[in-house]
Amino acid sequence: MKSSRLSLLTHVLLAAVILVLLPVTNCKAGPAKGVAGLWQGTLKVPGGELRVVFHINKAADGKLSATLDSPDQSATGIPVDDCSFSNGRLKLAVRSIAGSFEGTLKNDSTIEGTWTQGGASLPLVLRRIEKVEQANRPQEPKKPYPYKEEEVEFENGAGGFKLAGTLTQPDSGGPFAAVVLISGSGPQNRDEQVFGHRPFLVLADYLTRQGVAVLRYDDRGVGKSGGDSKTATTLDLATDARAAFEYLKTRKEIDPKRIGLLGHSEGGVIAPIVANEAPDVAFVVLMAGTGVPGDSVLMLQSQLVAKAEGAADTTLAKSAVVQRALMNLAMTATDTAVAAARMRPLLKQAMAQLSPNDTQALNSSDQAIEQQVKAVLSPWFRYFLNYDPRPTLTKLRQPVLAIVGEKDVQIAPKENLAAIEAALKAGGNKDYLVKELPGLNHLFQTASTGGVSEYAKIEETIAPTALKEMGDWILAHARVRK
Repeated sequence: MKSSRLSLLTHVLLAAVILVLLPVTNCKAGPAKGVAGLWQGTLKVPGGELRVVFHINKAADGKLSATLDSPDQSATGIPVDDCSFSNGRLKLAVRSIAGSFEGTLKNDSTIEGTWTQGGASLPLVLRRIEKVEQANRPQEPKKPYPYKEEEVEFENGAGGFKLAGTLTQPDSGGPFAAVVLISGSGPQNRDEQVFGHRPFLVLADYLTRQGVAVLRYDDRGVGKSGGDSKTATTLDLATDARAAFEYLKTRKEIDPKRIGLLGHSEGGVIAPIVANEAPDVAFVVLMAGTGVPGDSVLMLQSQLVAKAEGAADTTLAKSAVVQRALMNLAMTATDTAVAAARMRPLLKQAMAQLSPNDTQALNSSDQAIEQQVKAVLSPWFRYFLNYDPRPTLTKLRQPVLAIVGEKDVQIAPKENLAAIEAALKAGGNKDYLVKELPGLNHLFQTASTGGVSEYAKIEETIAPTALKEMGDWILAHARVRK
């Protein structure tokens, strides 16, 4: 799950800087001397580090223009709307993300200042650089590919909009077995791009080279897909995956009896829902899917995420009490205004328990409180908290592969795998494999701690062991010849 709702939004004490990719515009005019160029800094937030890069340009008439990149979130060209440089002070405002920077030019290569966003104030030192260092992602395939790649569109009749994606299939043969890839939580593109990685690109390439056609698509409201993700619940998103499955059945190159679903994280919750509704789904693969109710998933997650980043046991215990109270309010609220009023003092109490360093990163401003309240009371969050995947898993009759990384801090491996296996067994499923993969994190990278802060730093996108585990199982169950 990328900086997704299941990793950042759900931890009420986790400060996250979320940057949105927008068109490039010019900032307001101001005297420009000494700051034109490329500047990079690192924001240290609980749970990880994020690089930010400002491109500051000086026109012939002395006017400044600037854009902002967040390389670790694969966001570029974010417009800087207001900028000024006077008496050695640089001020930048990025209204689209409610962010701003103010700093002092110390010398020709350093600007020391503060980044402010959503009630959080973080120290930020910018250093002049010649070029932005690109993360090394050795597993990403390079064109030309030894298979066919096609841009496709298909209709979600239930939602009344079209989804766009990429269909890859072997060069010859067919009709082919196929897999629909279903992304994790939060709006993501067809490659499930997160932390500088493109897991679904790597996975689709691997499976297609093995003889399996793959359809991956932009989430609703992302890229070339229509629709709006803001009010969508997990159940709504399941209609998108169902539409992708039904579309593949219309393609003459695809064998309609050999189409499976592969879901990562929240996608692993969605895939069983679709498979229950469409019994002609051939098989189901759950990559870090859940087996326990949503509120339990998030309680376990918040503890594991914070512990991986070095949080003390006392802090974890205090955080758990407040988080449980917030979740109970969100789960049972019939009047969201009343629930919000009760949540605000709980959040202030939680923030008061932070260490001085964390208090500086996440203050108790009204803006910060309101953002948290809005997140916890959103339709997606409330649905997920109340959703129990076990009844759906119990009804699955298709072959199932469920894998979770041993070091996954977002989907607790032992608790979720045990629940998945128990549900499949209780339902009488005769063909399933439940497996914990040693040394892998939530993205199925080979990891040290499994913490979120490692995701962007690891060059590997998906461990070869995970690719082989899924590939071999799919080949066996789709009856594909190597």
